[in-house]
This record gives sequence, structure tokens and C-alpha cells, in this order.
Amino acid sequence: MKIHEYQAKAILAKHGVPVPRGEVAFSAAEAGDIARRLGGSVVVVKAQIHAGGRGKGGGVKLARSPGDAEKIAANMLGMTLVTHQTGPEGRVVGRVLVEEGLQMQRELYLSLLLDRAAGKPVMMASAAGGMDIEEVAAKTPEKIVRVYIEPGVGLVPFEARQLGFAIDLDGAQVNKFVRLATALYEAFVATDASLVEINPLVVTQAGDLLALDAKMNFDDNALYRHADLKDLRDLGEEDPLEIEASKFSLNYIHLDGNIGCMVNGAGLAMATMDIIKLAGGEPANFLDVGGGANAEQIRNAFKILTSDRNVRAVLINIFGGILRCDVLAQGVIGAVKELGVRVPIVIRMEGTNVEEGKRLLEQSRMNFTTADSMDEAAERVVQLAG
Repeated sequence: MKIHEYQAKAILAKHGVPVPRGEVAFSAAEAGDIARRLGGSVVVVKAQIHAGGRGKGGGVKLARSPGDAEKIAANMLGMTLVTHQTGPEGRVVGRVLVEEGLQMQRELYLSLLLDRAAGKPVMMASAAGGMDIEEVAAKTPEKIVRVYIEPGVGLVPFEARQLGFAIDLDGAQVNKFVRLATALYEAFVATDASLVEINPLVVTQAGDLLALDAKMNFDDNALYRHADLKDLRDLGEEDPLEIEASKFSLNYIHLDGNIGCMVNGAGLAMATMDIIKLAGGEPANFLDVGGGANAEQIRNAFKILTSDRNVRAVLINIFGGILRCDVLAQGVIGAVKELGVRVPIVIRMEGTNVEEGKRLLEQSRMNFTTADSMDEAAERVVQLAG
């Protein structure tokens, strides 16, 4: 789950990470009032969407008076902001963050995430912070320094000092950095976050360190422990089909292709998408119905797949374990009858009760195409998708 910048900053501030003063506004008048409360001088108006690159897209503007802040907010609210992370369709801006202006000396980068290969959180920092950190990572990765954190120990002060000196902070600033990095790790653990990113982390003219921007993502599997975080979810920032899938405990991610995929198991889903691409096709989604899916979930999954107008064929690739092949077949037959599915459907299944499943499909007298291997299934569905 993702949240907005202003929400992330509130969480970080609660744990002791220094952030600029600011408030969220849902109207131009509110933006002007906030600017007055912040002192009536220079403020920054920042569009709040779940995507980076807002500055380059026109979503971050400097205002030199409350009236100026109100005008900027009026233009920004309701606009469709297009960045390199939104895609060409962009995102509609429904709220803005109005924040005090700062005299900045340097822009740094700091983030914390789980390195699954190492099985540990990793804290990364760079002296080359700012909007183009992706370019730094691609062209000069040596400018990004890392510290791996032992989960049972936590971030040790000397590790934070290593990072601070590596990004060219002086002695006094390093001490502030250690406190900030420690607070960041505490927030990361306390909220079951999967990512915390501060870009930029700024050094002010006075030598203070503040999180000028903040991004937080959370592990969906741990949200049952955080009712307060659930309330921060902005459904307007999410794909409607992904929202619908979450209601039925289906793992669905919308993609840009024209071949719908229904698979049980994340690993098999990834392999299925890969083999579709190898066959010359493009998957329209990632859809994992899970090992324990039943006929009703299969029907719900079909509803979601066929709601995507780009889908021109469907590939069902199931390994029958907990989800038996005959149960899958019953669910598919029921869904096709109920929904009147018109696109071609290719089914490849193996495992428990596979022969019974194939028999049910054959007796249904519906226009299913069956395949015995993943290669064959991928080739057939790409052909049928045209």
C-alpha cells in the first residue's frame, strides 16, 4: 500500500524524523490560509499523487505570498499531472501540500527497504540526491552507499556514522544524521514498511537536516496490525480493477497487454507472463487466484479479467494442488456461462484430478482450447489474441 507525501511526513515526524512545517489543502482557499499560518512568506505548493517526478511535470511550484499560493493551488487542483512514473494517462491532482520554504545548502538521498536476496533491511544514502537519483543509480552506482542492518540488532550508531561520512557530512551534521537515520529505521519497523525514501534529504544553511520529500510503502500482509494505516489508503490513486480484486483476496496487477492471465501461485504467474512474452504476446495482467481458490473466486477473477477492454484472449495456467483441476473447471464453466465471455480461452492444467477437469471442460461443449504444455498454451493464446 502506498500513501501520499504529507501522510508519510506525518508518520516520520511522529518517530522523530525532522520535516518542514506544512499542511495539506483540498481547495485553493485552504492553500492560501495555510500559507498565512506558515508566516505569509515563501512556501512550496506540491501536488499529492502516488508518483515521482512531480517537479519536472509541473507539480511543484514556489509561491512568494499567500495569494500566490492560492492561485497556484487553483491551477494545480484538478489538473492531470503526467510524470515518468504515471504513464501518459497521468494522475488527477486532488490535494496539495503547502510547505514552508527553506534555504537549502545541499540535497542528499536516503532510503530504507528490504533486500530480499540478503534477507535484511538495507539503508542507502547518496551525496547526489535530488530528482535524478535514478540516473545516478544507472550511470554512477558507486555514488550510492549501503549498510545492511541485522534485524535482531537494529541500526547501530557506527553504521549510521559510516553513511553520514560517506555522503560528505561534517562532524556536527553526522551527529544529526545518526539521530535522523535511527528514527527512520524505528518508523520503518514500527509500521511494517516495505520502503521509506527521502529524496531529497536537505542540509539547510543553518546546518540542519530535514526530509524535504518522503515516500512510504507498506506490506499489505501486515496491515491487519495497523488499522490507522489502512485509513490512509487513497482509492482514487489505485486502478479500479485492482481495488475490485482486493475485495475477493485476489492478487491482481493491471498491465498494458491484451492477454489475460489467470494462474495460481505468484511464481507460476511470473513464469506464465514470461512465456507469453517469449511467444510474442503481451500479458494484460498479473492475476494470482491463490492455492486455495474455489469456484466462486474463479468467477470473480473472470469478472475482473473480462472487465479489461484490452483483453482479447485469456490463458488459464493452473497447477492443481490445493486448488483441484475439477474445481477449476467447474468455476471456469460457471463463469463463462454467467458472464457470457466471448474472448477465446486457453486452458493448461496439471495436477490433482486433471483428467476429471478435462472431462468437465469437454462435456461443457464450450469453445475452450486446451494445451498440455506451457509452450503450447502460450503459442495458442498469442495466435488467438491476434
